[in-house]
Amino acid sequence: MVVASIDIQNGRVVQLKQGRELVLQRDNALELVEEFDKYGEVAVIDLDAAMNRGNNLNIVKSLLRRAECRVGGGIRTVEQAKELVSLGAKRIIVGSQAFRDPAKKGAGIAGGEFAVNTAFLEALARAIGRERLIVAIDAASGTVQRTADSGADTGGTNVRGTPGTACEIVVDGWKTPTGLPLTESARTAAAFAGGLLFTCVDREGTMTGMDLTPVRALREAVPETRITAAGGVSSMEEIAALACLDCDVQLGMALYTGRISLAEAFVESLNWNKCAGHSGGLISVIAQSSGGQVLMTGYADREAVAETFKRGSLCFHSRTRNRLWMKGENSGSLLQVKRLRADCDRDALLAEVDPVGPVCHTGDWSCFGVDRRYTWDYLQAIIAGRFRSPTPGSYTATLDHALVREKIMEEAEELCTAKTRDEVIWEAADLLYFATALITREGVSVEEILDELDRRHKK
Repeated sequence: MVVASIDIQNGRVVQLKQGRELVLQRDNALELVEEFDKYGEVAVIDLDAAMNRGNNLNIVKSLLRRAECRVGGGIRTVEQAKELVSLGAKRIIVGSQAFRDPAKKGAGIAGGEFAVNTAFLEALARAIGRERLIVAIDAASGTVQRTADSGADTGGTNVRGTPGTACEIVVDGWKTPTGLPLTESARTAAAFAGGLLFTCVDREGTMTGMDLTPVRALREAVPETRITAAGGVSSMEEIAALACLDCDVQLGMALYTGRISLAEAFVESLNWNKCAGHSGGLISVIAQSSGGQVLMTGYADREAVAETFKRGSLCFHSRTRNRLWMKGENSGSLLQVKRLRADCDRDALLAEVDPVGPVCHTGDWSCFGVDRRYTWDYLQAIIAGRFRSPTPGSYTATLDHALVREKIMEEAEELCTAKTRDEVIWEAADLLYFATALITREGVSVEEILDELDRRHKK
């Protein structure tokens, strides 16, 4: 999987060289997160929170409403992690706090002795789910200067040492050495986490290439743990090498400067070698509606995946005609792509799409011979269409702001006084219809309502 990074400082998107030198900044965080979300989860890091300089929580919240994000930066308590998950974070990244045990006294001074904080990680895993937890454990091949400034937590840790020699984890924004060895600490942390985020600190922001030696050591140490590697990646060859190590890649500077195309990186990160062994070099693709209904399956080669991103509509490789084809290229029934996701083995794709017309060549909504599932968002789409283009005699089109509120109060009372099961169903359907008309008039989507319910469920 390809993970694009959005680092936020002083309300702006920034890229820093080795975590210190400001190289570039932008003001289009919302635009970026919506674009990056097409390719994979987005890493959102609040640098101000990490450095104890306030936070950018309002911006983070707005990004979580628009994309699938993993969030890090200054997360020091279980309560912070739970709140971010309730706001929509797919995963939580913790760093320095995972390597300082406050129950012990020692080198960590006020923060506690340097050790893998198993109690903290266990509490996090229990509260938000192990699969949602990522521990940041990073490495540098040079010497890291010691500093008395231990108040920062970038969501990451640092390792000093020479590739192939003993490595030392450091914390507090890549400043404070801990004496903790890399691979042993990774093994301990991985018992509580669904993944590790490894940053090659010496190369971070330099685009000079990633040192793969510590990545290989980590992969050997935790063979069953998902690893995301970052720091210095600047070529498709490196992305392919990481893919061969079964590692995801996180991109920052190379992405923002145009050195690497996110679409090309996505294609390169897939497991084409495995596909060559079982499907003739083609990757299987499942097309699914936003409501979760499976619409069709097909196969794609590198060209088809690349063309999907270029055209914005789902493309396949036709095995019968041995050529590229875009679904709906003749009929007009396109599958407009919202996002693509690779499975855990990176040899299959799930495409979330918005269909334009029926999907199957038979005229059915789905190739599996079923009608379009009547979902709440489908109901809203129908109501919105009636509001936009009223037809003669349309009752829905008459529901102005005053009338729809009147009907909601009327139907709510009738639902409360319903006496039989059938009456409850009938009146509940009426109430849902009018409530949906109201939120549509107010510009509120069904997805926003469901997100709020999901947030309450996760608190």
